[in-house]
Amino acid sequence: MASIHPSRLLTATTTATDLAADIGDSFGDIQIFTAAGMPVLFKDLWDQNEGIAVVSLMRHFGCFCRLLYMRAVLVGNGSCGFKCWELAAQLKEAMPKFEAAGVKLIAVGVGTPDKARVLAERLPFPMDTLYADPDRKAYDVMGLYFGIRRTFFSSASKNIWARLQSTRKSTNYTIAATPRDKSGVLQQGGMLVFKGKQLVYAWKDEGAGDHAPLDDVFNVCCNVPAA
Repeated sequence: MASIHPSRLLTATTTATDLAADIGDSFGDIQIFTAAGMPVLFKDLWDQNEGIAVVSLMRHFGCFCRLLYMRAVLVGNGSCGFKCWELAAQLKEAMPKFEAAGVKLIAVGVGTPDKARVLAERLPFPMDTLYADPDRKAYDVMGLYFGIRRTFFSSASKNIWARLQSTRKSTNYTIAATPRDKSGVLQQGGMLVFKGKQLVYAWKDEGAGDHAPLDDVFNVCCNVPAA
């Protein structure tokens, strides 16, 4: 398995202290929505016995709040809300590799299904693997970071501006996917790997753009111990 910072890796010996022992059951019972607007439970998205799934809890589907949008206009930069689009583009590119290894890849964003469709249509991104969590239930259960400091002042976000212009052009980014509930722009994301109900890996973004390295995630999937 690739070397991963201990605080980012939850194994059978550390999960109990970081998350509830029944986190797989709690997570599986969360209702989210397909990009088409149909309700679905996480536990219905992959085999709860032996299936391996990567759940990417992205940030919101659009850009940050108007404050960052105005900053973009005034100083010539863009909103780091595009980080969701950058991650989605990376997931889309990696999807064939994960699927070939028998891994189900699931992308979830903060916002309503209509906002998910904006990303799906413009990036584009496969709608059958894209889901919406408008109430951020999955993020709350997993204890992912939320708030102004993590969103605007985290050192983990310091490198995002350099990649802004190229990412925005390559992803066909638009502000139109911003969630109606503007508090959603303060939600940070994370990356999870499940084998059945067992959580074997969890990454909590320290700030906008602090995504789990997909090569590390893939290595975790390929090295999940047999039952």
